[in-house]
Amino acid sequence: MKDTHKNEHIAVAKVVELIGSSPNSWEEATTNAIEAASRSIRNITGVDVQHFTAKVKNNRIVEYRADLKIAFIVESE
Repeated sequence: MKDTHKNEHIAVAKVVELIGSSPNSWEEATTNAIEAASRSIRNITGVDVQHFTAKVKNNRIVEYRADLKIAFIVESE
């Protein structure tokens, strides 16, 4: 039987969950999380925002938070 998988490159993705924050917006909270992750994770291929929350003080939003999942390709040897 012939091994058909020898020359195939199989990509494997990993997903990590992060929470980004910002005093200004949910978009900035998302961007901050991606920028922080990119300092130690290579090959980021996508982001899935799970939900947004906020910290409120004196009836005003003081911190925007984005809970997200980041996918990246696992490097093979």
